[in-house]
Amino acid sequence: MAERELQDALLLRLQEVDGGADSAEMAASLALDHQLVVGAVKSLQTLDDVIKAEQRSHKHWELTEEGKDILEKGSHEAQVFDAIPPNGIAQSELMKLPSGKVGFSKAMSNKWIRIDKSAEGGPWIYKAMDDIDDSVKTKLLLVQQGKDKTLDDKEKKDLKKRKLLSEVTLKTYWITKGSSFSTKVVKQDTDLTPEMIANGSWQGRKFKSYNFDAQGIIPDCGHLHPLMKVRTEFRQIFLEMGFTEMPTNNFIESSFWNFDSLFQPQQHPARDQHDTFFLSEPATATEFPMDYLERVKKVHSEGGYGSQGYNYDWKIEEAQKNLLRTHTTAVSARMLYKLAQQEVFTPVKYFSIDRVFRNETLDATHLAEFHQIEGVVADYDLTLGDLMGVLQQFFTKLGITKLRYKPAFNPYTEPSMEIFSYHEGLKKWVEVGNSGVFRPEMLLPMGLPEGVCVIAWGLSLERPTMIKYGINNIRELVGHKVNLQMVYDSPVCRLDC
Repeated sequence: MAERELQDALLLRLQEVDGGADSAEMAASLALDHQLVVGAVKSLQTLDDVIKAEQRSHKHWELTEEGKDILEKGSHEAQVFDAIPPNGIAQSELMKLPSGKVGFSKAMSNKWIRIDKSAEGGPWIYKAMDDIDDSVKTKLLLVQQGKDKTLDDKEKKDLKKRKLLSEVTLKTYWITKGSSFSTKVVKQDTDLTPEMIANGSWQGRKFKSYNFDAQGIIPDCGHLHPLMKVRTEFRQIFLEMGFTEMPTNNFIESSFWNFDSLFQPQQHPARDQHDTFFLSEPATATEFPMDYLERVKKVHSEGGYGSQGYNYDWKIEEAQKNLLRTHTTAVSARMLYKLAQQEVFTPVKYFSIDRVFRNETLDATHLAEFHQIEGVVADYDLTLGDLMGVLQQFFTKLGITKLRYKPAFNPYTEPSMEIFSYHEGLKKWVEVGNSGVFRPEMLLPMGLPEGVCVIAWGLSLERPTMIKYGINNIRELVGHKVNLQMVYDSPVCRLDC
């Protein structure tokens, strides 16, 4: 039956009754599925008060699949009784029946059967009566016939406990005539056209009312990952503060730029394979600014620029090793060296946001591949106070005001500070970054003028994102365990300024 024919049939049936009609009863009288009738009722509800429909709930009992099987074959206990021959049967054989375990217990409880434990070969089962009344099957038949009201609550609960009955809630509609009731469905216009206005035909037409509460259709489009939303906000903050973005397209760096140029000794634990991913192909780099390399070698092995250095045998073979960069500070080193080659020094503010790689053990706050955000300011006579002032302004723009600083050690900064922020989800202070003033042993070999100071800080992109979005496990934000629905549902990141 087509939808229009079904709507007409419902309206005709409604005209014949006094008061109203139930949608389930209508479906039964029309020999249709109830959901088809419900769909037609909802369509009629949109037609300017043609009908009124009130949703109602009805509870009734239905046979489960096992209950239907019992209705056909008899109860478990009846099946056990019928399986016992006149001369009895071994209990072990009886228990092999599909209904043996449940049926034996129930039949014994009803005193339909008896057991002879002294029989040779094990317990022997006999019928204790000639005929039985299978009340379970009788009760299920009453339910199937719609006469379940003849059963008391205890009987129904017992059958439900045996998983033979289930209580089902049926939602139906009580349908009554509306103020504009008609037995014929008149299609309502949805658009007022210029032609209708010109010829005046709009006056005799019925227009469908607008539903201002209806939700619009969500357009198909891509969705930004929360990490990318926060990255965009970070980048905007740096640009607002007058920073220039550094090129970060080299995931592979030599150990020279990643470690040596930063005055990090070649025996440092961070240069071990347990902490750094080294490349096997190509394993080494060959092109370096050799005069700068010699100055770096000297300050490491002999000292200089007011420093005694590390006093060890610096090897170029270690500096040549290629690796996946462990921090974007390697990019900062390249940019500062480039800055030092200018004839006249000019103050700069640089930033970068990109991926770095460390051989970390994965846990709730650590990944082997993550993003590092780095800020660098180079000018004359900068101090630790300047660094703390810039950090305070930077994190305030992020909406992170609960900050703590802790003295730390870095090979390339002195003094150095770790930055902590309070994570409301984890209920603890979480390290979000590191900072410090670059050492003269790093800056002066590059050729930067004396008196030029460089303050810098670096932080993870993932941890501030976890704080902003209330995510407790970093693996729910990045990696194969990410719920893509989270990407779809995440609101636009708004960092409170």
